[in-house]
Amino acid sequence: MMLIAGLTTALALAAVLIAIGTKLFRSDGSVQSVEVTATLPKGARIVSTGVSDGRLLVTVDIGGFIEIRSFDAKTLKPAARLKFATEP
Repeated sequence: MMLIAGLTTALALAAVLIAIGTKLFRSDGSVQSVEVTATLPKGARIVSTGVSDGRLLVTVDIGGFIEIRSFDAKTLKPAARLKFATEP
């Protein structure tokens, strides 16, 4: 009985280690090199950047107004633009 329990535990541990190893070392195919130039309005400056859920987020200060631009992380194509305005 002890031998069966030990083998079952070893098998379960091996399965967990294999699952973790495949998640860590799996490659999603070949990496493609992408070069993109995003233009900003004159006088604009990048305040911060971040990556979340496959998106590259760039916070831009354009003459005192804050704007968040979102790009797809793999293709670097523009995905969304969020502008902030103050209430009158």
